[in-house]
Amino acid sequence: MGKWAAMRIGEIETNSPVILAPMAGVTNMPFRVLCREIEQELTGTASGLYVCEMITARAMVERNEKTMHMTTFADVERPRSMQLYTVDPKYTYEAVRMIVDEDIADHIDMNFGCPVPKVTRRGGGSAIPYKRRLYGNIVRAAVSATEGTDIPVTVKFRIGIDDDHHTHLDAGRIAAEEGAAAVALHARTAAQRYSGNAQWDEIARLVEHMDGTDVPVIGNGDIFAAEDAARMMSQTGCHGVEVGRGCLGRPWLFAQLGAQLRGEDVPPEPTLGQVARIIYRHAELLAQHDGEDHACRDIRKHTGWYLRGFPVGGEFRKQLAQVTSLAQLQALLDTIADSTELADNADDARGRQGSPSKVALPEGWLDDPEDETVPEGAEIENNGG
Repeated sequence: MGKWAAMRIGEIETNSPVILAPMAGVTNMPFRVLCREIEQELTGTASGLYVCEMITARAMVERNEKTMHMTTFADVERPRSMQLYTVDPKYTYEAVRMIVDEDIADHIDMNFGCPVPKVTRRGGGSAIPYKRRLYGNIVRAAVSATEGTDIPVTVKFRIGIDDDHHTHLDAGRIAAEEGAAAVALHARTAAQRYSGNAQWDEIARLVEHMDGTDVPVIGNGDIFAAEDAARMMSQTGCHGVEVGRGCLGRPWLFAQLGAQLRGEDVPPEPTLGQVARIIYRHAELLAQHDGEDHACRDIRKHTGWYLRGFPVGGEFRKQLAQVTSLAQLQALLDTIADSTELADNADDARGRQGSPSKVALPEGWLDDPEDETVPEGAEIENNGG
């Protein structure tokens, strides 16, 4: 067994300290099941935590049809991990009680990391930890709603709003004081969004700051290869890693990460033929969940990620982007099914990056960090952290 073979969050213990970060439009039930299947096939275990797409607390309480569909878990998903996006202690408590009473999930994560302007300009996402009392009230509401259960509440946040307004050390301590079972840090500010390099030294600072709380720190940011996770944990002392963009088009990354951290042989990168079979399985799972028409539309964005670095040509990519049935998809993929080609630069950064920019905030947001007023109109769809 390797040095980092297990991670405990509350009463949940995993064989791998690896967490799938929630990503809107990506980490739905079909993708999570696919990651588990591949990890099981390659390593004999599905050992990490696979977290669902972010669920807006208010929409859940109001039983929005689309939101409720997003809370679906497959029978093989244990433990069931759900991330809530919330700005209001009232809806937080009601949503978590609903999760508890209706046995919807086994682990609740709270997102305070979203840097998207339409969210922060209303006071949501990564804007909230600056308001220490409001942030604490929200975490307390979630934890109190799980009282008497084994459901742990974890919290994810960023370094802060920008280089002049760091909040992660306070956010970590407040979360611990309010009963959170773990904290996760995306080692960028909201102003950085997804640009530049993650500041792993700030993960180390948070680990040191949280010493004595018994609350584990999970690091997030710039993990694109198996050795990246081991390097982050060695450099920062964090207790686990959370992976988002690195798994886009690479659902086998979790098998590689888990094996590396357990000290096992790391499964090799798949051939193009193997990737073709994974693409079809992904589409098949999407069809079972949302119907064939939706699956054929949704798989299009994934095929671009899957085929990155492979010599398949523009015409083939164009044809894949126009599929309208699983049979048509299968016929196209059959033409590369025997290929032993490997992707070039498979471990390079992927997904959205963009450039840093000033964070959009409500007027006067930075005036009083002790203000616990719930921001108006911030319970909207969001895109992660």
